[in-house]
Order: sequence, then structure tokens, then C-alpha cells
Amino acid sequence: MSRAVELRDRLRRYYTTYYRDVLGIPDWSVLVQRREDEEQQERGRLERLRGVLGGDAALRGRLLNVGCGTGGFNVVAEEAGAHPIGVDADAEAIAICALKHDKGGGSFVRAAAERLPFPDAVFDVVYCFSAIEHVESVEETVSEMVRVARPGGQIYVHTPSAWSWYEGHYKLLWAPFLPAPVGRLYLRARGRPSGYLATLRRLTPGALRRAFARAGVRDLRFHDDEPARESVGPLRVPIGVYYRLTGAAPFIELVARKA
Repeated sequence: MSRAVELRDRLRRYYTTYYRDVLGIPDWSVLVQRREDEEQQERGRLERLRGVLGGDAALRGRLLNVGCGTGGFNVVAEEAGAHPIGVDADAEAIAICALKHDKGGGSFVRAAAERLPFPDAVFDVVYCFSAIEHVESVEETVSEMVRVARPGGQIYVHTPSAWSWYEGHYKLLWAPFLPAPVGRLYLRARGRPSGYLATLRRLTPGALRRAFARAGVRDLRFHDDEPARESVGPLRVPIGVYYRLTGAAPFIELVARKA
């Protein structure tokens, strides 16, 4: 079996398990198909990162991708001139990253976000997209990301907000601050597996601000101009009013700069 065929097959198995079996998403096969060319999707995220960090120069140094998954972002980051390293706690994700050797993407390491296996102050950019909501300790993860960033380096975090009316993993309408027991009942009523809910935490801007402050970083910029996914559903009008009145955003996106 060629490396390309093995990569395709393992990506399909990995994301079929995730979308179909773990989350129970009805149109799971469409999402799996998109993941076969995940680099295309990641190019949009790279453009967003380039914009909030201030241009191409910010992506010319060493970049750590915390929670790199199957490595698509690292591939496009290397294409853009960065020197990426990916870290993820999932063994199969890291094995898939290794199969992408021909595409590039730098190197990959299996490790928990709370215990990054790198020296102090070595990365120009630390990137964490849709990963910090899964860690065991947000404070330890933030502390580690700050530790490995160089002085003047930037830390980018993107995660769903507890104020959102959408759950982006299950891809369902979701009430803000919904208690976990009620969330499990809601998922079961929708015919969805509920076990994955135990791995998720919905964070607030204030919680992340406090975590960075405890790690010694107070220079934070929040970006809240992403459109709400709920804006296309039948409840788009009242939910739109909710966002306007509260000033909340469906996602937390921040850039922290280490002094």
C-alpha cells in the first residue's frame, strides 16, 4: 500500500469514528470527505492568523501548533514560510501526521498540552485552535504555552464561547451555560451519543484572561468579528438580538503577547 493510500484510508477511519460514532452527526460522510483535503480548509485559518498577527513577518519563525490533530494546519503553515511543530495527545492523530511527510508540515510530537516537551522561550508563535476546550487543565495549558513562547512572541487561541447558542462539535443549537446533566438529556433526545460532552468545556473571555494573567501575560487582544453560525437558522432573529444586546460572541479568539 502506498503512503498516499494509507494516509487517505486512515484519515477516513479516524474521522468516521469521530463524526459518525462519537458525535452521531447525520451527514457525517460529508464532513469526512472534507477532511481528506483538510489543508484547503486550513488555508482560510492561516489567512485569519496572518491578519490578526500583523502580516507575513509573524509567520516566518518557529510556530508551535498545540492540539495539531491530523496536521493540516502545519502543512499550510510551512508552505507560508513558518517552521512548524505540532503536538497532540492522540496517538492516531500523530501517526497520521507522520504519513503527511511528503506534504511537509514540519515535525510532530505526541504530548499533553499541560506538559509541552520543549525548552523555555523557543517559539515565535504558539497556535491553539479548537483544542483548549478539551484539555484537563486550562490554567496549566496556558502556563505552558506562555512558557515556551519567546519574549515578544504571540499566542493565538480560538475556542467556542460559553455565551454561544451553538455547540460546534455536535453542530447543534445549544443554550449558553447549559448544565452538563441537561446537556446529556438534550443530546439523547436528539438521538446523539452524549459521552463526548464530558471531554468539553465551554470557556469565557474572562476565564482565559485570568488564566493568562496568572501566567504573567496581560497584553491580550480579543477579536469578535466572526459571524455567528446560528445566524442562518430559524431562530436567527432572536439570537441575533441576544448577541447585540449582550455584546457576546459565539467564539473566543484572542492574541496574547508575552512581555
